[in-house]
Amino acid sequence: MNQTPRIIISGGGTGGHIFPAVSIANALKELCPDAKILFVGAEGRMEMQRVPDAGYDIIGLPVAGFDRKHLWKNFAVLIKLVRSQWKARTILKEFRPQVAVGVGGYASGPTLKTAGMMGIPTLIQEQNSYAGVTNKLLAQKAHKICVAYEDMEKFFPAEKIIMTGNPVRQNLLGHSISHEEAIGYFGLDPAKKTILILGGSLGARTINQTLIAGLETIRTHPDVQFIWQTGKIYIDSIREAITTATGEPVRHPHIKDIPNLYVTDFIKDMAHAYEAADLVISRAGAGSISEFCLLHKPVILVPSPNVAEDHQTKNALALVNKDAAIYVKDVEAKEKLLPVALETIADAGQLKSLSEHIAKLALPDSAAMIAKEVLKLIKG
Repeated sequence: MNQTPRIIISGGGTGGHIFPAVSIANALKELCPDAKILFVGAEGRMEMQRVPDAGYDIIGLPVAGFDRKHLWKNFAVLIKLVRSQWKARTILKEFRPQVAVGVGGYASGPTLKTAGMMGIPTLIQEQNSYAGVTNKLLAQKAHKICVAYEDMEKFFPAEKIIMTGNPVRQNLLGHSISHEEAIGYFGLDPAKKTILILGGSLGARTINQTLIAGLETIRTHPDVQFIWQTGKIYIDSIREAITTATGEPVRHPHIKDIPNLYVTDFIKDMAHAYEAADLVISRAGAGSISEFCLLHKPVILVPSPNVAEDHQTKNALALVNKDAAIYVKDVEAKEKLLPVALETIADAGQLKSLSEHIAKLALPDSAAMIAKEVLKLIKG
């Protein structure tokens, strides 16, 4: 390229948007080390910390999500949206990007809309099997739309769609961690089957409540062990519940009376966690599902009912319809989740079948594929 590529990547809000965004940035740097990359996020959201931690600059917009339950509260949201579009315009004029990439999240809308109005080529990375309202609107001016599921022509112009899959955290792939080493990292027994429980980077209320109610069940199944990521929001209330149930204060990840349970608010090293797990319980975020596919992990999905267009249920069913995952409804989790998990972990044949079927859905090298499409837009 004759000039240094200048690229804006916008979006965030949850780890499911941030991890792919950083993966795309890293892939761009591998292909073009002199590329200048600027992130645009939402003020007060987790990307404002996680992106600088990954080594990239970020500017925040004063944008917020719409309150779907209390419409009268959205006047302030509309004001923030207008302010965000003006700020996005200033950022774009000063940084002068040759392309803008949107990965979803609050900041993605005003940034890509403004970029399109200014004639800057845009690329959307749609992570879910059901496109959201914002991306459907942005698609009208987008040059390329990178997707992770089949049949996305019902949402986007077919000629713009590229099947790339969702980028995942690079440190999850290509490591040399053994199963025994991973189990030892959590102080657990390598001879026992292990269930990894995740609720996303922020935690999942229903999954956490189910585990609290099921502490006695966990205690009475010492042949199975659990790694439970609660999320930072819930860790204090869960410590209280465990103390009440066992009489033991939780000052460390292990509980004296429940030695087969490891509890933490956040798992920093997910490579160890995935390698330790024989079965995963998780929400059905698109990024997480992509990780399960690439790592061939048997999974029980409990889609969150609190997301736009109920897209997590649609993500889950895309796997269930191919015998690649087990689905438990959020409203049925307290009754069914632990029994289904214990039944599944005891069935080696089912674990093998789930692993084989989910492996078929994996799309490796997603970040590199998207990065190449970004650079093609610059060349164009």
